[in-house]
Parts: sequence; C-alpha cells; structure tokens
Amino acid sequence: MATPSKEAQERAELNFKKKEIQARDASKAMAEYEAGLRAEREKTARLKLLREAKEAADAAARLAAKTAADAEVKEAADAKAIKVAAKKALEKGPPEKKAAEPIKKATKKRVLARAE
Repeated sequence: MATPSKEAQERAELNFKKKEIQARDASKAMAEYEAGLRAEREKTARLKLLREAKEAADAAARLAAKTAADAEVKEAADAKAIKVAAKKALEKGPPEKKAAEPIKKATKKRVLARAE
C-alpha cells in the first residue's frame, strides 16, 4: 500500500477541521433558534394575558356604564311617575280630612317638591 502524500494528509486535516467548525456552528445556530422560539412563545403568552385583561376591564366598564345609564333611566321614570301622581292628586282636590296628620302633610310636601 502506498502511504498518503503530505499534501493529501493536509487536505484531510483541513476538511476535518472545517467539518468540526461547521458542527460547532450548527449547534450554536440551533441553540439560538430554539432560544428565539422560546422568547417568542413567552412574549405571545404575555401579550395574550394583557389583551385578555384589557378585554375584561373594557367589559366591566361597559357593564358599569350600562348599569349607570339604566339607573338614570329608572330614576327619570320614577320622577315622571311622581309628577304625574302629584298632578292627579292636585286635580282631585284635597283628600277628605279625617284628622290632622302631620305625616301626610310632610309626604305631600315631598311629592310636590319632586314634581317641580
């Protein structure tokens, strides 16, 4: 058998070193790629939590606004009903007097005050 020439041996060593460097670079690149994927997943999860929290806060604000609006509508309807009742009471005239009852006078004053 023939012994490899010095030139062939140098070529073989260069190829070996080159492949070693490529293997090291490949493992580094793979680690960087996996780290990037992990970071992307974590960021996505954090953003999802923030979005869900914002949506929940917005829904609570809409519910509070709706409840406040409903309360205002109910209050306005109650005030209108009191006014109508006061008008009807005034149209009827004073009720028959049984006995002087200060409670009824106070109630009548409140009703008339609300009607105005």
